[in-house]
Amino acid sequence: MHVLVVHNRYASAQPSGENKVVDQEVELLRAAGHQVELFERRSDDIADRSLLGKAALPFLVPWNPAVRTELAARLRAERPDVVHVHNVFPLLSPAVLAACADAGVPAVATLHNYTQVCPPGTLQRDGRPCTECVGSAAPLPAVRHGCYRDSRLATVPLAVSMSVNRRRWWSGVKRFLCISAAQRDVLVRAGMPAERLVVKHNFVPDPEDRRSGAGEHVLYLGRLAEAKGVRLLMTAWDELAAAGGVGVPLVIAGTGPLEQEVTAWAAGRDDVRYVGLYDTAECRKAIARSVAVVAPSTWLEAFGLVVVEAMAAGVPVVAAGHGAFVELVEDGVTGLLHRPGEHESLASCIRRIAAGPDRNQEMGRAARRRYELGFSPAVGLERLVEEYRTAIAGRSELARGGDAVANRGDGDSR
Repeated sequence: MHVLVVHNRYASAQPSGENKVVDQEVELLRAAGHQVELFERRSDDIADRSLLGKAALPFLVPWNPAVRTELAARLRAERPDVVHVHNVFPLLSPAVLAACADAGVPAVATLHNYTQVCPPGTLQRDGRPCTECVGSAAPLPAVRHGCYRDSRLATVPLAVSMSVNRRRWWSGVKRFLCISAAQRDVLVRAGMPAERLVVKHNFVPDPEDRRSGAGEHVLYLGRLAEAKGVRLLMTAWDELAAAGGVGVPLVIAGTGPLEQEVTAWAAGRDDVRYVGLYDTAECRKAIARSVAVVAPSTWLEAFGLVVVEAMAAGVPVVAAGHGAFVELVEDGVTGLLHRPGEHESLASCIRRIAAGPDRNQEMGRAARRRYELGFSPAVGLERLVEEYRTAIAGRSELARGGDAVANRGDGDSR
């Protein structure tokens, strides 16, 4: 199978689960013998643009005509079987879908978040769940509240793109790959075509590093942002520390807007270590040495890659009991779910999962079994190829239908 992957890579200064998923899927497909090419843009390149180029960028977010022309030409020249679209913001735009239509190549799109129904893609505002724009063709509340980067001006291009490209997305993509059932439910309720929305969980490569003992720390691994529950975790950990701690330190790895706050909070403490941004190998080692991995997100995560990475290493998870976490973590079996947004519940779950080593080890083994059955590379490859074939078959059926119409027309003229 010949696949062209379309992706706007996020800035390398901050960890990106989407970049990681794209890279892993490309590697998986190539290892299985498929021909995979890339059509990419990189957000890192924005810094090298001229002042005029940077000023023009917001106008290209809803529609980038140059991308349409370039991609369509490449599709006509290379004739891939299918195009797999990931992120198109800010340098690609939904013009990639028009290019696919121009060249007659079916498109499959992975939905990594909620940008189809919420301009910033988070379904959150001011630290609380928000669905004001869900189901609306004109997401004016997002602009009014400045939901993207707390800026009305920055939110406008996203809101315009969501509004003017709504029909193009919904008609131009053969299969939408939702990364959780929770995400699919939200999108179906928002009016997206249910028959094109399928669940295909992200997979995680089988790690070389797996937990072999009790673990030596509790780990938070991810973006240092309000929506990820970082402040909630700090409050919960202070509560645990005041009560004598849990016997192991908290390690925080990552970077983001709350980095200075986290650095100041961790300074001079023996029970907290802020280690900055880990590379992939360091992440795997840190996970394998964990008593538990903590994922206290306050927003409705569409998936939760770090949760599955922990399960792959045989490590239980403490996660917020909403969004995709509810289907990833079996409460009391592969980890614990805390009440979303409540630091007391989070502290209680961390205390419980660290207090019983035998029970913790049992949860770790159950987590590993869950990974093997649902999130391994073999499972991921099977589901991915299945959806590609479905999209390609749909194009073939349309082509046959067109031929039949043409043949009937010829008969009538005779």
